Amino acid sequence: MKLALSIAFRFISSSKAQTLLIILGIAIGVSVQVFIGSLIQGLQKDLVNTTIGNSSQVTITSNTSDRKIDNWQKILEEVESIQLPTPLTALSASADVPVFISSGDRTISVLLRGLQFPQANSIYGIDAKIIEGELPKTAGEVLVGKDLKDELGLQKGGQITIITPDRSIETLRIAGVFDLKVASLNKSWLISSISTSQGVGKLGDSVTSIEMQVEEVFKADEDATAIASALADAKLDVTNWKAQNADLLTGLNGQSISSIMIQVFVIIAVSLGIASVLAITVVQKSRQIGILKAMGLKDSVSSQVFLFQGLSLGIIGAVVGIAFGFLLILMFSTFAVGPDGEPVVGIYVNYGFIMLSAFIAIGASTIAALVPARRSSKLSPVEVIRNG
Repeated sequence: MKLALSIAFRFISSSKAQTLLIILGIAIGVSVQVFIGSLIQGLQKDLVNTTIGNSSQVTITSNTSDRKIDNWQKILEEVESIQLPTPLTALSASADVPVFISSGDRTISVLLRGLQFPQANSIYGIDAKIIEGELPKTAGEVLVGKDLKDELGLQKGGQITIITPDRSIETLRIAGVFDLKVASLNKSWLISSISTSQGVGKLGDSVTSIEMQVEEVFKADEDATAIASALADAKLDVTNWKAQNADLLTGLNGQSISSIMIQVFVIIAVSLGIASVLAITVVQKSRQIGILKAMGLKDSVSSQVFLFQGLSLGIIGAVVGIAFGFLLILMFSTFAVGPDGEPVVGIYVNYGFIMLSAFIAIGASTIAALVPARRSSKLSPVEVIRNG
């Protein structure tokens, strides 16, 4: 093995131009994999966070006619005790009541969302999205969205008049203003404590949903199935974000498939290039190989020479390629920015994925060396020396 390794390094160093081309080809292939893979993973994370990052990922609702969940505190305790495929990161109850806002001669339909604070902050992050005022602390206080405030000319500390489902009129105090960065929610949500919403909607001690977030968002459906099975209550429905966002999942799967296809074709191109160059090396070095065989070099050792060449070139190319990949990521994050100075797409650096790309490149380089290795083992020293 030492002899084969020594000869392999001598062949590599004696053909500097060919060696440089192979290393460059591998490096470009690895850097493309690292950059494209990191970019697509970052894009997927951004899409998931934007779509469901601040919303319920597993939701328990009632399928009864009044849509009420009466024993919700007990259900919360039961859910917390269930051994789930992926742990919960947030668990909270909410009481939603559709109401109308009466403002002058206008009547606007909105949703009064009674949230369980502080638990709900782990899902919606309301406390970090208040731009004026503070969270509702007493019954009868609400938060209004920035867009609704501007549209109706509302002010923090002022009052808002709502019409409830049973046509009674309630006056609520505006404790603050929130901005969820989604205009439709900023216009259509009023946020209050559960007690305020229960009072407005005449819900008693009931809620309308129990909301959760999970540690691994793509396993939310498994958690939902486990919760539904454990609760075994015909009056409750357990849904998850994957069942409600089929189009998003299709888009994410399409992105993943396109990323895999790019990587496969890059690996094929790199492998063909390595096999071609090493095959030429066999021809170029055939006289030396023939002389070495005449001196007693075994066929297996001559094959190992080219396998070690492929392995060595793969390792060097992978290291250089990872460096190139990080350089591309740095350049993209520096120059591809929006008006706020933030990158247009947040690149997610997954070190496990980067190491996998490197090992794939090394493996492909070694496998590509099999053809020239097999060819060198079949060289006849007599024929090679005789024909030059």
